[in-house]
Amino acid sequence: MARRALIEQRPWLLASIVAATAFYFLSDNPIFEGTWGLLAKGASVGLLALYVALRIPQGKHRADGFLLVGMLALAACGDVAIELDFLTGGAFFAAAHVTAVVLYLRNLHQRPSPMQKLIGAALLIGTPLVSYLLSGNVQIAVYAAFLGAMASVAWMSHYPRYRVGTGAVLFVLSDWLIFARQGPIDLEPANTLLIWPLYYAAQLMIATGIIQCLRGEQPVR
Repeated sequence: MARRALIEQRPWLLASIVAATAFYFLSDNPIFEGTWGLLAKGASVGLLALYVALRIPQGKHRADGFLLVGMLALAACGDVAIELDFLTGGAFFAAAHVTAVVLYLRNLHQRPSPMQKLIGAALLIGTPLVSYLLSGNVQIAVYAAFLGAMASVAWMSHYPRYRVGTGAVLFVLSDWLIFARQGPIDLEPANTLLIWPLYYAAQLMIATGIIQCLRGEQPVR
């Protein structure tokens, strides 16, 4: 029954999951390389953006819904662009993080706990620091400052931390595995096995967690 409801009521969400799964398991297949692989990768988060766009509620939360769509759309562009040019892909993701920061700043928790503040500060400072230590690349550390800001304010927002906050942390972990490929620390096979699942799980948790809150289907904190 739950599977049928997903197909009937959330077809774009299901299509996103199918595209992400196909990209993960078939990306090394010669038939799936090139255009087909790029399409599946871009569609994974691109379809999440479409899913959110079709569920944006009317009223005061409408602007937040459009910010979420913009964040996901920019990330989908980054997913494709990074396969063609690393810096261009990074620029798209930096723009996505800036959009996310605006969204989360509009929805900060009014009474954050001391632990919430501590974790938020650790993400803000620690993300670019660890990114530099892993990669030894100043440009990556600059990008990671945007990543850390996104994760920090996501954790400090009133959205559910077990969905949105955890999703932001998974995003950071996924990027750290990417950055480690450019540094002296060999983390294989974790890089190959975990980068995409962590990243897509992050985007899925963030997208569904926020849109359900905007629609009143999940309580905000």
